[in-house]
This record gives sequence, C-alpha cells and structure tokens, in this order.
Amino acid sequence: MNRRKFVRQGILGTGAMMLGMSSLYADARSDLKITKISHYKDPNYKKPTFNQATDIVVVEVSDGTIGIGEGGSTEMIQQCAELLIGEDPFRIEHLWQKVYRGYFYPAGREKLHALGALDMALWDIKAKSLNVPLYELFGGLTRDYVQCYSTGFPRQGSLKETASACMEAGFYAYRMGTASSGDIFDPHKWIDATYEACREVKEGVGEKGQWAIDLHTRFDFAEAVAMCRLLEPLKPVFVEDLIRSENPGVYKTLRNQVKVPIAVGEHFGDRWDVNELIEQQLIDHSRITLPNCGGITEFMKIAAICETHYVGLIPHFTGPISTAALVHTLGALSGFAMSEMRGAGPASHDYLNDDYVLFKNGKLYPNDKPGLGVEFLPKKAKLVNVISKKPEFDHPMFRRSDGSITNW
Repeated sequence: MNRRKFVRQGILGTGAMMLGMSSLYADARSDLKITKISHYKDPNYKKPTFNQATDIVVVEVSDGTIGIGEGGSTEMIQQCAELLIGEDPFRIEHLWQKVYRGYFYPAGREKLHALGALDMALWDIKAKSLNVPLYELFGGLTRDYVQCYSTGFPRQGSLKETASACMEAGFYAYRMGTASSGDIFDPHKWIDATYEACREVKEGVGEKGQWAIDLHTRFDFAEAVAMCRLLEPLKPVFVEDLIRSENPGVYKTLRNQVKVPIAVGEHFGDRWDVNELIEQQLIDHSRITLPNCGGITEFMKIAAICETHYVGLIPHFTGPISTAALVHTLGALSGFAMSEMRGAGPASHDYLNDDYVLFKNGKLYPNDKPGLGVEFLPKKAKLVNVISKKPEFDHPMFRRSDGSITNW
C-alpha cells in the first residue's frame, strides 16, 4: 500500500485522526500527476472597476479528481499552468516555489493572481483526496464562524437607517466610503462631507455596533491626517487606505500622527509586499486577500506574520470561490479576523452549487464537505483554454543538494 492510501485508509479511519493532522498531511506525497488545467470565464463577470478577475481554473489529476480555483488572466494562467503539468499535486509548497521562481524575474501581482488560482485548486485536490474539508489540513477549526463586515449594505433610506439595519442583520461592522461633495475632488470639502456622514453612521450602529471607513487612497498626506483626527472620537474599528499605496514606507511617518486603527493591504500581493508594514506594526489590520496574494499557501504565511505582530486579518472582498476558501483559512487561524461581504450576503452563481458558502445572520460558517465544498458546473461557463502540455522551453532551475528549488 502506498503512502497516500495509508494516510487515507489507515490514519483517517482512526479516532486519533485529529491529532497532528496538519503535519501528517504536509508530509504525505501521492502517486498522482497533474494532467490537465482548464480555464473558464466567469459568465457573470461585468466590466471591472478594478483588476480583480473571477475566472475559474479546474486542475485535473490522473485519478480524475479535480480542484477548483479562481483568479488570473489568460496569459498568466497559461504560463503558470504549464509548469504544473506532470507534477505531483500534493507537493503544493514545492509547486508554489517552482511557479513563483519560474522565468527568473520576481513575480508581479498579475502573476500572483494566476498562481493564487492554481494554488487554491491544488489545496482543493489534496483535501478531496484525503476526504476532509480544507480547514482540517491547517489543524482544524479555531472558531465557530467567520464574522463579516458589510460594504454596500442595501440602502434603507438615510445613512443612519442603513447602518442600523446592517447591525440588525448580524454583521460585525458597517463599512462605508468617503462622502463626495460635487463632481470635482476637493479634499477639504470631501473631508467635511465625510465627517458628517460618519457621524450619522456612528449614530446608526449605536454604542454596541461597529463601523469602518475606506479613504480609498484619495487623500494626500496632510488631508489624510486631518480626516483621521476628526474620526478619532467616533471610534472606527478601522480606517482603510489612508494614502496612496505606491510608497508604503510613508506609514512610518503617518503612524505617529494618527490614532485610528489602520487597515492596509488590498493593493498588495505576497508577504514581501507587506512584511515591513506588519513587522514594524505600522498597520493594525491586513486587507490582503485571496487569490491576489498568490493563493492559500502564501495567505497562511502572511497570517502567521500577522499573528506574530498582533495584526488582524480583514481580507478584501473577492470572488465566490475565493470567499469559500477564506472561510477555511480564517476559520483555522487564531487572532482577530473578519471577512468583507458585499451587500447583505453572498450572491448566487449559476455555475456553482447553491451552498458554495454557508451564510447566516452576517456570518460565514465552515463547510464540512471535502475540499473547498465548491462544485463547478462547467456547462454554465465559457471555456477559454485547456493546458495539458509542459512549456515548449521549460525554464531551467537550480536545486540544492536536498532537492529544494532556488533561483536560477
């Protein structure tokens, strides 16, 4: 009996399956090979306001098991997927390093997006092969549900009434954006209008409710400081993206001038994008999300850095498959965590099973189906590409004497 079958049939059949599960799974290899990767367009995807794709990737292995992932562009999925053909899908960290380091230059955020989709599908395959929900591969659940904060909660009349209705719906927090003042961006007028809107929202959520605001990188340094100082007495649970994200080092100066909790990360990718902000405790919450950071493999590493430095996890909203993945990852992590939800709850998608996520009273609940718990209906989506061959010119890689990959 090979090792994979031993893990499935022997260990998983005992009452001790929960003890040391993550290490057992991490060591297990398989006799499986990745045979084909299919790329589909999300039929519900509309003209984007920002570059967050919800394309679907389906990774198929030699025993017919498939894994579902989400994200990436056609060109980057093609390049990354070719490097996976013929590989053992259980060696997820090894494959992450191969794709990340492949073609020499450091991975940009577009490549991370595609890698994130493929990585997600590999975790789905591994958990399905072991017949357990994904969160079990990370040591099991640490929380009963993942609390959510709502962005764009359905308008109920006034801002006060909307924020109040959001709290009544069970959400942890109501999240708002800046209030505009005419068609021309005048930061000083927008500051005044935003402050008045925030006062109304604070009144709506009440003393026991929470609220947050996204400044959306619209303000320059002085205006961001002025805005945050006005908001301090209103006690937001976080203020997001105070200034533009091109120069994250500016938060070293900004941190000393404001007292509101700072949330940053939706513009960033892997751990090297955000590690200084976390390690120097320049932010209070990370907004990095799936699949943008490079997938579940990378998200869990970023989460460990956050836990070490007491930084909360409040990922940006994402596509439906990635939302399902976030429940598994956040559900198995320690520390403060919230998931962003658009509107009053997750939307249905005709290319996914109805219960791809379990949502009730403003909370996401773990799905105990094997893998992500997501079923993809390919006939409801448009096939873009099928990758079944290795690259014509596979990029050379250096390996250390122990077999681990390093840069070429």
